[in-house]
Amino acid sequence: MMYFFRSAVLANFLASVVAITGCGESAPVISPDEHGVYHVYPGEEIQPVIDSAAQDPKNKHVKVHAGTYRPSVHAQAMIYFNAQHDGILLEAEDDVILSAANPAIADRSSESYPAIVNHVVYFGDGISRKTIFRGFNITGANHYVTRSENPICIERLPHNSPLKKKIFYYQDGGGVKIFGRSYPTIENVEMYNNYASPCAGGLSIEHQGFNQQSPLLQNCIFRHNTSQVTGSAVDVLPGSSATIDNCLFVDNIANTGIDYIGQRSGHEFNKVHGSGALTVFPRSSVKVTRCTFTNNWNGVDDKGQASIYRDSIFWNNTAPGGISEGQRYEIDILDANGVSGCWIHGDINDLHKTVDPKDNVLNAPDPQFDDQYRPQAKKYRSVGYRPKD
Repeated sequence: MMYFFRSAVLANFLASVVAITGCGESAPVISPDEHGVYHVYPGEEIQPVIDSAAQDPKNKHVKVHAGTYRPSVHAQAMIYFNAQHDGILLEAEDDVILSAANPAIADRSSESYPAIVNHVVYFGDGISRKTIFRGFNITGANHYVTRSENPICIERLPHNSPLKKKIFYYQDGGGVKIFGRSYPTIENVEMYNNYASPCAGGLSIEHQGFNQQSPLLQNCIFRHNTSQVTGSAVDVLPGSSATIDNCLFVDNIANTGIDYIGQRSGHEFNKVHGSGALTVFPRSSVKVTRCTFTNNWNGVDDKGQASIYRDSIFWNNTAPGGISEGQRYEIDILDANGVSGCWIHGDINDLHKTVDPKDNVLNAPDPQFDDQYRPQAKKYRSVGYRPKD
């Protein structure tokens, strides 16, 4: 009887000092402050604090304080969320940079140097919009790819899961990867100087058919991201969805190399004109409102169904940098019934001539952007991106 009592006490003690991470490993529990808020400071790891908040039935708010945070080990992601983390608010306090790069332990001989993670942030299966990721700068991804789950496992799927980890799971989404039944809220985030191959230097969404709900990208900036093939800033893979509101896409370059995925199947994707800052694949859809696309290698290519583009600006997406031989375009869309209130101007406004000129302004006048890409021209007062203070 005494042995049982001592064992029970020991078990309770251990439960109080460890948290269970996404794949079953143990980590020290970290306590919140008197207001129920968890804190992370420069020099500390973010993931153990997220894991502690996941085990806390009441307190789900984590603040990361100003500084630059880097991964300490080679892994598939620096920070990861899966079902146990649903409902957490991870928020940057002042200027916080999350970087994929750690030159101190990266392989200097690798083309991916100095990156040491596939994705800076990973949102896995079981995440709803109650999970909020706010205010961060994400950078440094450079097509580092590992399939190893040691020493960190970011997602362990059951043997009967309908989800499959394929090439895009590992390689797409240098800045952020969203996978499976995952619909986080991402707001006030800037993703810049990220590269991935084949797709999505910035953010990749891979729902694999579980697209009845969508992640929300709000008040975000995608700048100077590149990809070898499609979706330099964002790609929405087949059977996926996204809601994108008041976001800026600028200086993102796709098609920096050959479409080696398409060559394997004998069908290179958008071979003549290339892809845009945003790529939407077949069986997918997006809702894009009050966004601005400018100075990208193409604007948007959308082969999905029932997408909505409303009150957005597509202005001179004619940047060089890709290898496709055709002319640059603003919109390449097959189902354009949902395109309305958009102001469009570039080398090719509407690649397939599917956009209704009665509901949109083609050959639009100069929006006269200021240094934060707010249009100063009066005609643009109700369209396009506006920075949030």
